[in-house]
Amino acid sequence: MTNADPHELQKFSDLAHRWWDPNAEFKPLHELNPIRLGWIDNHAHLTGKRVLDIGCGGGILSESMAGLGASVKGIDLSHEALGVADLHSLESGISVEYEEIAAEALAAREPASYDVVTCMEMLEHVPQPAAVVAACATLVKPGGWVFFSTLNRNVKSYLLAVIGAEYIAQMLPKGTHDYARFIRPSELASFVRDAGLHTADIKGITYGPLTRRFALSNDTSVNYLLACRREA
Repeated sequence: MTNADPHELQKFSDLAHRWWDPNAEFKPLHELNPIRLGWIDNHAHLTGKRVLDIGCGGGILSESMAGLGASVKGIDLSHEALGVADLHSLESGISVEYEEIAAEALAAREPASYDVVTCMEMLEHVPQPAAVVAACATLVKPGGWVFFSTLNRNVKSYLLAVIGAEYIAQMLPKGTHDYARFIRPSELASFVRDAGLHTADIKGITYGPLTRRFALSNDTSVNYLLACRREA
């Protein structure tokens, strides 16, 4: 069985045509992208690296990493989102290879093949996040980097990421997130250890309602990023 929720896939497939509209439903991803891209590049130095972007969607992060000189492959299970990603890659002239395949299936086919693996804003949308983490650990080369971003599970994250972002500020479509699938940092750290990875850094992402800007922070209570490495 594929580690995917058909409802979640359909939800993002239905919005695929809006992926590259910076003022539509994916506006927060466009605003967040420079922050996460810079953080990834500061750790992994993307130029010349072979990179895999898991759950790439329409390719916002994939193209950005390729723009920094990485050789990027993006994978997703949404056929519609990948179609949009392919088309935008042709329009932008930034080359990215895309494939419709699950992380676990690619891990069986291409173990230890990538210098860097990213899995951003995806773990909270799959039934078995630990299995995706294990696949990431298999896919990355010894000494390589793996990056995750997801949402913490607590009252504050529910109020801000669900009630605030989806219902009050309407930054995201209603139903974007299922609070029950949010992942505490301690839980993700456990998945990482079990997969044979070593946590190197963790950062929070905060959003200023007045500045309307995202920023890196030591506050991991809502959105957070985790960097880890496979032992050489």
